[in-house]
Amino acid sequence: MMIRSVIVLGAGSAGLMAALAVKRHFPELRVQVVRDPVLGVIGVGESTTPNVPTFLFEFLRINPRHFYAVANPTWKLGIHFLWGPRPHFQYGFMQQLDAQFPDLPMPNGYYCVDEFPFADTTTALMAYGKAFRRAPTGAPDIRDHAYHIFNPDYVKALEMVGREWGIEFIDGVMEGVERGPQGIAAILLKDGRRLGADFFIDASGFRSELLGRTLEEPFVSFASSLYCDRAIVGGWDRTDEPILPYTTAETMDAGWCWQIEHEKLVNRGYVYCSSAISDDEARAEFKRKNPKAETWSHAVKFKSGRYRRGWVENVVAMGNAGGFVEPLEATALMLLCANCQTLVPILRASNLSPTPTMRKMYNDFFAQSWDEIRNFLSIHYRFNMRQDTPFWQQCRADVDVSGVQDLLDFYEENGPTRLCRHLIGNRGQEMGVHSAFGVEGYLVILTGNRVPYKNMHIASDEERQRWNAHLANLAEYARGGMTVEESLAYIRKDPVL
Repeated sequence: MMIRSVIVLGAGSAGLMAALAVKRHFPELRVQVVRDPVLGVIGVGESTTPNVPTFLFEFLRINPRHFYAVANPTWKLGIHFLWGPRPHFQYGFMQQLDAQFPDLPMPNGYYCVDEFPFADTTTALMAYGKAFRRAPTGAPDIRDHAYHIFNPDYVKALEMVGREWGIEFIDGVMEGVERGPQGIAAILLKDGRRLGADFFIDASGFRSELLGRTLEEPFVSFASSLYCDRAIVGGWDRTDEPILPYTTAETMDAGWCWQIEHEKLVNRGYVYCSSAISDDEARAEFKRKNPKAETWSHAVKFKSGRYRRGWVENVVAMGNAGGFVEPLEATALMLLCANCQTLVPILRASNLSPTPTMRKMYNDFFAQSWDEIRNFLSIHYRFNMRQDTPFWQQCRADVDVSGVQDLLDFYEENGPTRLCRHLIGNRGQEMGVHSAFGVEGYLVILTGNRVPYKNMHIASDEERQRWNAHLANLAEYARGGMTVEESLAYIRKDPVL
């Protein structure tokens, strides 16, 4: 099969990012995006990880000025967890526990048993509500960040770029498909049009029209590890609240709440388990704890898991069409970027004639990526001692963490040593891609939740003095930083990033 034309089914963030990836790296291809005008764009906030700006500005080489002008993102430095037995802890995008100060004998995690303060520059900025260090010029020193993006604005920005690059947009509703020797030969629209192509990207969301429904690829459920299956989405117009430089994840009676910070809107949502709480009860809890919020009239239903393969015959699935887990660690766009950055080198290496072994390589990466996310999210639930409701009791007793049990056994005996990295699967090594979260992510969640371990380190008075001196220096660094509001005002005068 020689790929000369590509059809992308779906014009949300997944479809557009995939279309842009293909068109940027293979401009000779005809790329068409089929957009269902009835569906529209989901008006919800999206939280991202640092690989998203890297994908946009380095892999796609999108003009940052144009992107900022249309997408209007705010910045995210990490996640503020109201989770576990501590009042809170910070998970930033730099290394605070996979790190060791040179004048101390142990890695940082061993000094965070009683308290878990900021241990690097990013988490220090988060603790003080600052987004970036202030450069000598007065500009924000923008680095090590992700975004909070309002989905309709994000889609608008991506579509604008797609049109500039020659991507064709076709409004229509898919009614059926025409099969061919390579898999799918064409998409059939309700108005009678037939859209043929050599290669199809299924970005049809939860419906998974091509991969799941047409090709009947089996679905692998994550229900034994991730019990939540519904969400209530809401928010309110920002008044005098500061724009926080992080996403908040807060424990609730039967799940958790997110808070995503936009410039003019606070987006809030409750992810919960429908067997532990009814929709009405969840909505009542959400409204009780967020009285300013206006919510959608319906609860969003979902199932956690992935399809067995993400690439079958001449169809590759992107976004929710390939799999879904709740947005606890902002994994949706993170994995979408990784999938695009895996697909493009395969198409290039195969001269746009991918072989079965190339597809297998992609599918191995696809499965390992999703399974690692499952493993990482599972420990958030297994060790959260913040509440003692029936839901959380069941999580602590029964959540399946078998995929990461070796790491947990090692941590129980040895504590937050950086050697834990050797027990984290390096997925997709042949593509040069390693663990999405690194040992840093696992150590932050285990230490943040005060998961006990045997090899305790009793710090000397001199060690404590050195540790506290480092914290004082970090605090001084952070206090002089710039808020999100100050940073936005500056870049709107000169938006070079």
